[in-house]
Amino acid sequence: MPLAAVLWDLDGVLADTGELHYRAWQEACDEEKIPFDRDLFARTFGRNNAGALEVVLGHVPEEGFLRRFVERKEGLFRARAAGTVRPIPGVEGWLRAFRDRGLKQAVASSGPPENLEAVLGSLGFLSYFDAVVSGAELPGKPQPHVFLRAAELLGVPPASCLVVEDAVVGVRAARAAGMKVVAVATTHPAEALGEADRVLPGFGEAPGPEWFPGAP
Repeated sequence: MPLAAVLWDLDGVLADTGELHYRAWQEACDEEKIPFDRDLFARTFGRNNAGALEVVLGHVPEEGFLRRFVERKEGLFRARAAGTVRPIPGVEGWLRAFRDRGLKQAVASSGPPENLEAVLGSLGFLSYFDAVVSGAELPGKPQPHVFLRAAELLGVPPASCLVVEDAVVGVRAARAAGMKVVAVATTHPAEALGEADRVLPGFGEAPGPEWFPGAP
């Protein structure tokens, strides 16, 4: 099926936010006397907050605690991100290339909508996207719901979508949605992303018309 749309993850794909998220998680966990380190962070990266906190705690968090913790953690993140967040090198060339070829584009992220709006607005990227979907209230990656919702909003079949991801759970979510997926090794090593259709070290030269056969 010809390519009709490109669905983008946010953290680690469009925006270089990994360290900002790590520091916010670390501070929020320290306040609650919850052990947290970079290994746990790597295991949770790409999940929504409920799924990530379940991994950190080793059990499903109580609803009231989850709401309070997430509000604190995301507040810390947005305070750090304001005016400091940077795009992943080379990604804007890809955004332009897909836009110029007439492809629809959407953000499909596990993050809360406030984060998506703040980060995309800070980067000046909002105009590239026909839809922005937060998975905060959907079953989290590796479940496919956030990608399927994005395809629905764009009015395209899942099989005509390409997902750009950096996390193992995101790659698996894209595959579960019946979509092609390109993984960029910006957050995880390339060997961890082998379930993707293609793994790239980063966003080098922007893809030309021949990069994906069947594209407009």
